[in-house]
Amino acid sequence: MAQGLFELQECVPLAACQPVQDRGTSPVMNGHRKQVKHFHEPGDLHELTFSCYQRRPLLTIDLWRKMFCQAIDAAIERHEFRLVAFVIMPEHVHLLVHPTTTNPDVSGLLSAIKRPFSFRIKQLLIEQNSTLLPKLMVRERPGKTSFRFWQEGPGYDRNLHTQTAVLAAIDYIHNNPVARKLVDQARDWKWSSYRWYEWDKQNVDPDLPTIHGLPWDFFTG
Repeated sequence: MAQGLFELQECVPLAACQPVQDRGTSPVMNGHRKQVKHFHEPGDLHELTFSCYQRRPLLTIDLWRKMFCQAIDAAIERHEFRLVAFVIMPEHVHLLVHPTTTNPDVSGLLSAIKRPFSFRIKQLLIEQNSTLLPKLMVRERPGKTSFRFWQEGPGYDRNLHTQTAVLAAIDYIHNNPVARKLVDQARDWKWSSYRWYEWDKQNVDPDLPTIHGLPWDFFTG
């Protein structure tokens, strides 16, 4: 069993996850769809979790994962966030981000990550005449269908602002592949920020998104 950079938290199924936190968001109803009501206070970091459609293991193809990492990079830069930690699991994603503006647009960040990537995957599936494409087409109403790579719904947005909560979240994120028995040690899972921390920010994998780490004043603020 791998040991994290900080004390590792036991990883439990996503639906049962109850991480350490001080503030959080809750789903609100908008018509027939649930949405997350995002809020932010100065100093907060946001732990974002979202899943593939029907929890299908769609994030298992290296090319797709590289494309997803590119989408993260573009969205993070556009919406002025820092990427602190991440893990890409076969059927869901965890991102820990820190806004660099006073009025961050968390919803905009998520949309900028998910929508362009979903569109690119749809185009690939069409070009390949893939049998997966019909399985990801959803009938919204008579005569109208839409492609769905991501699970509809709010996902999770947890506001973290204490050192204890943030460090526990980083360890939880990195330990996901170990707890799922995908690898024996966190360092063996390519698609996370673990090795960047383990190698003191010297391990830069060009396939992964740019990792910014915690702000310089995090431990002194």
